[in-house]
Amino acid sequence: MQAVVCHGPADYRLEQLSVPSRKPGEALIRVEAVGICASDLKCYHGASKFWGDENRPAWAETEVVPGHEITGRIVELDDAARERWGVEVGDRVVVEQIVPCWNCRYCAEGNYHMCQVHDIYGFKRATHGGMQEYMVITPGSLVHRISADIPPAHAAFAEPLSCALHAVERADITFSDVVVVAGCGPIGLGMIAGAAAKSPAQVIALDMEPRKLELAVRAGATMTIDISKHDAVARVRELTGGYGADVYLEATGHPSAVIQGLNLLRKLGRFIEYSVFKDAVTVDWTIISDDKELDVRGAHLGPNCWPAAIRLIEGGKLPLDDICTHQLPLAEFARGLDLVASGKESIKVSLIP
Repeated sequence: MQAVVCHGPADYRLEQLSVPSRKPGEALIRVEAVGICASDLKCYHGASKFWGDENRPAWAETEVVPGHEITGRIVELDDAARERWGVEVGDRVVVEQIVPCWNCRYCAEGNYHMCQVHDIYGFKRATHGGMQEYMVITPGSLVHRISADIPPAHAAFAEPLSCALHAVERADITFSDVVVVAGCGPIGLGMIAGAAAKSPAQVIALDMEPRKLELAVRAGATMTIDISKHDAVARVRELTGGYGADVYLEATGHPSAVIQGLNLLRKLGRFIEYSVFKDAVTVDWTIISDDKELDVRGAHLGPNCWPAAIRLIEGGKLPLDDICTHQLPLAEFARGLDLVASGKESIKVSLIP
C-alpha cells in the first residue's frame, strides 16, 4: 500500500509499505480521509514543540506515518474489539487522536487527553497515523461511529471540531458574554459554531480573508471584523462601552494574535489559547496580572467532545462543503502541506488514500 512516512523535519516521503497486520484486540480500517492539521505542518517545518529545543526534549519520532484527523471503514476486527467499541465490519468510524495509557494519574482522574505517556496517532511509532491506505486501531483507542452518508472529508472534520468544542468548554461562556474568536480557519470556525451554540450576547470573528469571514457568519458569528482594514481592539471596545470582550479564543497560531487578545479583553476576562506555535511568543505579563487579572487557559485535544462534534456534522450545522476545500490523493501530500502553509487558497485540506 501507499503511505507517507516522516523521516524528520522537511523529510516526508511517499513509500510502499505492507498492509499492517491486526493483533488481538485491534481493528484494521481502510482509511477514507485524513485531514492535514496545522500541527502536522509545524511538525514538518521542525517546530520545537515536536523536535525539541533547549527547554524540552523531542516528542515526535521518525519512521512514523503522519496524520491524526482520521476516518475510515472497519475491515477486520475480533470479538474483543467489537465489544470494546461497539462497531462491526463495514462501519465508518472516526478515531480520537490520542491513545491514552489508562494507567497514569491523569487517565485515572478522567483527564485522558493529558495522559502522561501521550501517544498520538501520526507522531509515535507505536501509533502510526492515517496517511496510508490501511491502518491499525490499537486497543487503548477511542472510536466513534459516524454516518456513511456524508463525504469522508466531512467525517474527518470531527477531529478539529472536537478540539474547537473543548476550547469553547474551557471558556465557560455565559449568555451575557461578548466572545471574540481570532482566526477563521478550521479550528476557529468550529469555535464559532460551538460558541454560538452557547447563545452568548455576541460572537465576533476576526480574520483577514473575506471568504473566511463569510463562512464565519454561516457558522454562527453575529459580527465579523476584517483586521486588515479595521483595528479589532478599538472596534470591540466601541461595541462594549469601552470595556472589551469577555472571552477571547485564539485560533491563529500567530504571535500577534496573542498580544491582540490581551489588549482586546476586559478586566477579569478569559483568554483561551488553542494554537500550536512554531516560534516562542513574548508578551507583557503585567497585562495578565496587575492590569487586568485575566484568566488564561490552555486547551488541548477534544476530550469528551467527539459525540457533540459528530452531531454537529451529521446535523449539517457547519458549511462543510465550503470549509473542506481540498481533497487530494496521498501522492500529493506535499502540495497539501503547501496549501495549508499558504492559507490563501484552502481552508481544510484532506488526503484521500
